[in-house]
Amino acid sequence: MIHIDIRPVWGFTVDGAERDLDLVLIALLESLHAEGKLTRAATEARVSYRHAWNLIEQWQAFLGAPLVTRSRGKGTTLTPLGEKLLWAGRRARDSLAPQLANLAAECAGALNESLHARGPALAIHASHDFALAALAPFAADAGLVLDVRCRGSFEAIAALQRGECDLAGFHVPDGPMGFLMARGYAQCLSGGPFRLVALAARTQGFIVRRGNPKAIATVADLARPGVRMVNRQRGSGTRALLECLLSQARVDRARLEGYSLEEITHGAVAALVAGGQADAGFGVEAAASQYGLDFVPHCREHYYLVARAASLRKPGPRRLVAILKSPAFRALVNALPGYEAQGSGTSFDAHAVLPTSPSPSHCRSIPSRATGAPSKSRTASK
Repeated sequence: MIHIDIRPVWGFTVDGAERDLDLVLIALLESLHAEGKLTRAATEARVSYRHAWNLIEQWQAFLGAPLVTRSRGKGTTLTPLGEKLLWAGRRARDSLAPQLANLAAECAGALNESLHARGPALAIHASHDFALAALAPFAADAGLVLDVRCRGSFEAIAALQRGECDLAGFHVPDGPMGFLMARGYAQCLSGGPFRLVALAARTQGFIVRRGNPKAIATVADLARPGVRMVNRQRGSGTRALLECLLSQARVDRARLEGYSLEEITHGAVAALVAGGQADAGFGVEAAASQYGLDFVPHCREHYYLVARAASLRKPGPRRLVAILKSPAFRALVNALPGYEAQGSGTSFDAHAVLPTSPSPSHCRSIPSRATGAPSKSRTASK
């Protein structure tokens, strides 16, 4: 079975001199930012201490400014330039990763088909999610090959309907707003029966800068003068949820500075806020935590994988469900900020959870189907 990993190449030109960036440098800077120890950073980057330090010195000489500073008793810290280079690396990774991963999966699939490779991959088209991304090593240990492609929630369901994937991933918030979105998803599913498999519960809210200097607390705050936002792409469940909230609060989208600025992942949204290109974005708490940002929780929601009922009886999906139910996977998900894995792997009839007609009982049942515990969240200071 062929696996492909496509990575971007950074070409730097400084005063006429050209050089390609070694992505190991970004890994070293990321570890230094978190740990402050070059020895540990080198170990995590799987290079020797000598190679790590030589790489840093080479790039300091090339750029003409220090990337790190060393002080006795305080370890190694990043300079402002080092911080900016790390941010640029993370920004590129989070913005480009979905497209590169999708392209890699398509290329690998075509090559494996030509080689008649055994064990076809389990295709999952899904909205971006940190718990879903955490599945890869568990699947590899179980001998399960995953072909995960990042798409908007509605696009993923449409791909499932066209037979382009085995499972589609989407999310449903709690309460009446969740009912409206659930009804939209249900209307996209035809020719069933379909089954839902609970992946995780998570918290969505406002990703803001440290200290929340713009005092963002509601969607109406996004329309205040001087507030710049970053949006998710059209067709994503998060974008649909935000638009529902804006309509409910009667906020004119034309008043939102940055509303047309779109990113494909929660991490990319957080990267723009961390870099100062935006004051706020709507996304999951795990993305805010990844960039050391503050987070204002707004709603709890449940992430589901949907498949045709007959597909879930096949070996691949059955192994996937077993992974979701495993204590090891649930422990990893519970460690993600704003996530809970209680009920992961539980299966439901799709139209029992996604009603097609209004019903207060259905609205109340959506939150408790997958999990019943309250969400972990951290409120930003205002």
